[in-house]
Amino acid sequence: MRPWNTFVEGDNLDVLRAMAAAGERVDLVCTDPPYNTGHDFAYRDDFRDAGGRPGSRHDAWAAMVRPRLEACHDLLRETGALFVSIDDNEAARLRLLLDEVMGEQNFLAQVVVNLNPKGRQLGRGFATSHEYLLVYARDARRTALDASSAETVDERDFPLLDEGSGRRYRHLPLRNTNKKFNPVTSPTLHFPLWGDPAGGRVATAPFAGAVEVAPVFGDGRPAVWRWSRPLIEERPGDLVCRVVRGRGGERVDVFQRDWLHRDGGRRKKLPTIWLAEEVGSTDTAVAELKELVGHVFESPKPTGLVRRVLGTMPPDAVVLDPFAGSGTTGHAVALANAADGGTRTCVSVNSAEPTRPGSNAHAAGLLTVADITRARLRAVDRLLGGGLDERVGWG
Repeated sequence: MRPWNTFVEGDNLDVLRAMAAAGERVDLVCTDPPYNTGHDFAYRDDFRDAGGRPGSRHDAWAAMVRPRLEACHDLLRETGALFVSIDDNEAARLRLLLDEVMGEQNFLAQVVVNLNPKGRQLGRGFATSHEYLLVYARDARRTALDASSAETVDERDFPLLDEGSGRRYRHLPLRNTNKKFNPVTSPTLHFPLWGDPAGGRVATAPFAGAVEVAPVFGDGRPAVWRWSRPLIEERPGDLVCRVVRGRGGERVDVFQRDWLHRDGGRRKKLPTIWLAEEVGSTDTAVAELKELVGHVFESPKPTGLVRRVLGTMPPDAVVLDPFAGSGTTGHAVALANAADGGTRTCVSVNSAEPTRPGSNAHAAGLLTVADITRARLRAVDRLLGGGLDERVGWG
């Protein structure tokens, strides 16, 4: 079995194409390409077709990123997904570029990530406190991505307590509140139920003390149930009949007991705003890296952010980070495996871009950015295990 982490030093475009030629495939691309701050990019590409860097830095940036995204697309399995971090400098262009490369129909989300809660205080204008994650599937109809998490389930959303079992639950209307689903579009889900608002019992056939209950919207128009007749007959104990007050006064309705499971099986859809208190911040990311190899990278990503991304995919996912930076993705993969027993593996790619003379990294003997990635992943292996395969180029 491949070690949890593989680090490849080299130009990522060369490495990605070599991986594809070797028949490699991945389940998840999670990466953080260089943000376009007006500086040169540490890649060998010829940007003359982009009009030259001085006058068209946006075109030059897109010309650098496009072939690498295309190579990632080719490496993704049909069930795979791609997460790309970006800031305001290129968010709009990256979204259009990914629509072309991945297919507009495969766009899943543009997540706002609150990495700097205090906001950047330097410069003019607003104190920017966020970046973005653009999320695409290789094929939205077949993707294994599950945009939910057990960590976002809030026990306070389940205020009711079943005295017999001690389990918490909430009431959800059994009728479908989406008006796209109605007796015309879903005729098999439009049928009467019988319920006892005093005792709460619900059934698909009349019984003593029951009243007939038809599904209706708040304005009185006919609706449909969310459950089929066989499911209702199978789980009558998860339903309750109650008197409610609506626009037209009191009426009888049927509700589902929606249980909070204690075994971790309960999941909740992820929102599209991720707060620093949930996934970490730039400050916590710096502290994580400092603990392993020192303060040697200016803007790492927090492992909590990547672990939330990993949580949307199966625990045996093959992960790729072609712009590995400080090695956050590989670190997060090791943390996730150690926490849940998963068998994820990660390929991290970084070039031998020189670190700046006089910088903390350079002073620590880390003469290239690849040295930083390698040092972190070695430290992760010593701390968490899982192994590390180090390569120069693929093959």
